[in-house]
Amino acid sequence: MSAVAVAPRPTSYTTSQVSTWSWLLTEDHKRIAILYTITITLMFFVGGVAATLMRLELLTPEGDLVSSAAYNRLFTIHGVIMVWFFLIPSIPNTLGNFLVPMMIGARDLAFPKLNLASWYIYLFGAGFTLWAIVNGGVDTGWTFYTPYSTHSSTTHVVSTTLRIFILGFSSILTGLNVIVTIHTMRAPGMTWSRLPLFIWSTYATSLILVLATPVLAITLVLVATERILRVGIFDPALGGDPLLYQHLFWFYSHPAVYIMILPGMGVISELIAAFARKRVFGYGFVAASSIAIAVLGFLVWGHHMFTAGISVHAALIFSLLSYLVAVPSAIKVFNWTATLYGGSISFETPLLYALAFIGLFVIGGLTGLFLAALAVDVHVQDTYFVVAHFHYIMVGGMVTAYMGGLHYWWPKITGRMYPELWGKLAALTIFVGFNLTFFPQYIVGYLGMPRRYHIYPPEFQVLNVMSTAGASILAVGYLLPLVYLLWSLRWGKEAGPNPWGAPGLEWQTSSPLPAHNFEVTPIVRHGPYEYPDRRVIGDPSGRRQSVAEGTDGD
Repeated sequence: MSAVAVAPRPTSYTTSQVSTWSWLLTEDHKRIAILYTITITLMFFVGGVAATLMRLELLTPEGDLVSSAAYNRLFTIHGVIMVWFFLIPSIPNTLGNFLVPMMIGARDLAFPKLNLASWYIYLFGAGFTLWAIVNGGVDTGWTFYTPYSTHSSTTHVVSTTLRIFILGFSSILTGLNVIVTIHTMRAPGMTWSRLPLFIWSTYATSLILVLATPVLAITLVLVATERILRVGIFDPALGGDPLLYQHLFWFYSHPAVYIMILPGMGVISELIAAFARKRVFGYGFVAASSIAIAVLGFLVWGHHMFTAGISVHAALIFSLLSYLVAVPSAIKVFNWTATLYGGSISFETPLLYALAFIGLFVIGGLTGLFLAALAVDVHVQDTYFVVAHFHYIMVGGMVTAYMGGLHYWWPKITGRMYPELWGKLAALTIFVGFNLTFFPQYIVGYLGMPRRYHIYPPEFQVLNVMSTAGASILAVGYLLPLVYLLWSLRWGKEAGPNPWGAPGLEWQTSSPLPAHNFEVTPIVRHGPYEYPDRRVIGDPSGRRQSVAEGTDGD
């Protein structure tokens, strides 16, 4: 990819002379992405505190740290914060917000004011959810299953569900903004077949956000309505059907799984190409697989309900569809592997996260096939096997991809490099800590330990101690990047415009970026992964520089 452009203005949007109000009222997509990054990081650590208390409780078989009611609130807080306020918005609202306009050669998103409004809506929802937590919390689990959420629970169900309802508007606005931007603001020559794979995955994610989020919003409003007005919708005591709630909730929430993981897949495609210095093998198939995942994700919600009372015929159809949705994910993994084969690989921090993603995602994906099998699902439903599977996909996959993308684009965001040794140490620590935390949960779940219980038989203690020990290592791994990335803001080496030698449009301007990305609209002349000759050398700072012209012949 090449562009015709003059040197960008030296004025940076990160200059320290700007006022606080200029940030709070900004319409610059890059600043809004940074605001999202700060708030989402804070919510991540709030959810992490709840997880820490849960793991400390599970060190011993007896419930000797917190009461049953407090434990119910802890796993609900953890789930609500991590799913709604971190996993779903993390990549689309941070890296996506920052990168989509630059990757397609645009000056900003299509609707800058809506972009800022989406952050304020997120902030409002997060603030009031934290208020509900501080004032007693909620104990229904992040799924708000009825009839418990509509009748039995005495906690802040209505306020929490309404806050998540409000948060949904932030997701819808973000998805709409991205879709319109990609359709209408691509630079000359930026055809659909030349879009970076991160754009394809973000586009597919935005479609899910716009189409699925209203279903969740309506469902949560119905929960609040039944709870306040005692209208029979889900509560069988009032003539309602609790299974209807599960159908509505999972019709959104299974596509929401792909809201979380699809952007991460896009990040991994960029990292694999950058550090193998090759075009992504089977670009068209990888791009199409993102759209296929988005479409098929709407057809498999019933596999969450195999033990909930749906018919055998419906369960069989959902089982087959669940196997089918694994195909486009497998296409991505095989094509990433083929891209690495024969590449000029440089094992720098972002690639370590990408390799960790592939390993963890494959384990999570394969165990997802176990859950798609009716007989196996009946055995392990509502056990820690499901917890482990979910975390291998969402945390092992999405969070690892987010960390890889953050490290890859950090020089572009800040103009500074982080200490590479500390980056590699953090990536290794996270990988080891994650596997020690969650792999024992596969075993203890298969042996029969149910999830959401804080008192358990003594024979499960060894595996739970291993899991808690792994969680402590994982916590250190997540804290390390917070420390050295903040350190790099002041003391990191200057990165220059393109420290990785990447061909994407986002690397063709200065670091940090000028206010409107490009002085002159770039003209795109070829595909997104036309890397120079693979013979590369590193400069004293460890950055990649090409020593030959030409394009990769693969």
